[in-house]
Amino acid sequence: MTNEHPLWFKSSYSGNGGADRVEVAHNLVPAHGVVPLRDSKVPAGPSLAVSAHAFAVFIASVKR
Repeated sequence: MTNEHPLWFKSSYSGNGGADRVEVAHNLVPAHGVVPLRDSKVPAGPSLAVSAHAFAVFIASVKR
């Protein structure tokens, strides 16, 4: 993805029960236009990077 390290935090849009947690890293948006996502239960596992625009569209649709 990049040489910069994502600064992960648990998304406020994750489930409240603690089982379905998604972590996001917004720090790469300004320089690279991507939002990395990962499963917080497997922090050493793979991550998925989506465009900032796609992430914004996804969040807007979840809020509806």
